[in-house]
Amino acid sequence: MDLVDRSGKIQLWASIDQLGEERLAELGDFDLGDIIGAEGRVTRTRRGELSIAVEGFTLLSKTLRPPPDKHHGLKDPELRYAQRYLDLMANDEARELFITRSKAISGIRRYLDDRGFVEVETPVLQPLYGGAAARPFVTHHNALDRDFYLRIATELYLKRCIVGGLERVYELGKDFRNEGISFKHNPEFTMLETYEAYSDYRDVMDMLEQMVIAAALHAAGSTTLPWGDDEIELAAPWKRVAFADAIAEASGIDIRERAEADDLRAAMRAAGYEAGDDTTWPKLVDSLLTQALEPNLIQPTILYDYPLALSPFAKRHKDNPDLVERFEAFAGGMEIANAFTELNDPDDQRARFDMTAAELAAGDDEAQPHDEDFLTALEHGMPPTGGLGLGIDRLTMLFTNRASIREVVLFPARRD
Repeated sequence: MDLVDRSGKIQLWASIDQLGEERLAELGDFDLGDIIGAEGRVTRTRRGELSIAVEGFTLLSKTLRPPPDKHHGLKDPELRYAQRYLDLMANDEARELFITRSKAISGIRRYLDDRGFVEVETPVLQPLYGGAAARPFVTHHNALDRDFYLRIATELYLKRCIVGGLERVYELGKDFRNEGISFKHNPEFTMLETYEAYSDYRDVMDMLEQMVIAAALHAAGSTTLPWGDDEIELAAPWKRVAFADAIAEASGIDIRERAEADDLRAAMRAAGYEAGDDTTWPKLVDSLLTQALEPNLIQPTILYDYPLALSPFAKRHKDNPDLVERFEAFAGGMEIANAFTELNDPDDQRARFDMTAAELAAGDDEAQPHDEDFLTALEHGMPPTGGLGLGIDRLTMLFTNRASIREVVLFPARRD
């Protein structure tokens, strides 16, 4: 019989001469999937197969259900997600995928640790959510008799660390957003956020390229990766295009000339794009990006210099106050990273909070609420800082050639 574990497979070779009739019969009564330990000499059979000549064995755990068929595997995707342990049991490829994910994370940690970043942990339960445009999950703390929010981002707490003098920090952890489920969205997901004092978004662009390359080499052994019928080349330099120019080239619509929501909505509809009646200008721009451009960004591409209205936490552009120093990175037809030169002017940040709080009051349940405690931190002085958010799940999709986030999350959210 074959004994299999994560290290591989080896044959157990048992004989009546070595075990005796009773023990040999006991060994023969084991079922496929039983977990056993065996001891004996390593040898080769007359056919040359490496084997353990069994001198003793122990039943460690009895299986009450048969394992999935090894030849046919586990094909039903919903069963694979619901009972991932069966997927891991039946499919070597599934096990390798999650080992690759682990290597990607360890490669990122190594890259940052080697450059003097300090890994920190910030609250998952927060009295006020922030750091992104998203609807939060709400929970109630019985002892304190108050509601808390599962964090939608680690940003505002990591910036507090920068204020406190931890000049290079990062956190790898779960964020939670109460939003839809798609091939690239799961309600809980793993994010890397980094903040480095005395740097800006241009420095972060360079760091992102080098960090992703280091992670790809550590996890996949190459920067040239298969992606469907294509290949993705992660080696630097990545293509870099100004945000508005890229949108205009892809859609024929220049958002700089469509500064009002009604005007942009009409232009989008005339060009054949969906545009909701009550959608705000920032969300129309984001929708245009999603419809016209994002699916075609297969090779790594950085879009930079975003409109101010899309970015409540980014610093105004040095040369154009209507823009912010922000970029997003795309690959495989999806966003993988978002980065800013961080806003460190408390007066400007207060005005941005007032703007997003008004949107929240008007019914936008994804808008950022006013955070007075964060403003207090900024008033103590935050140095110029470059910040980055990198999606670990989507990066793993690229590294493993998977088109759905559900493939790279061990236990994805499901509708029963």
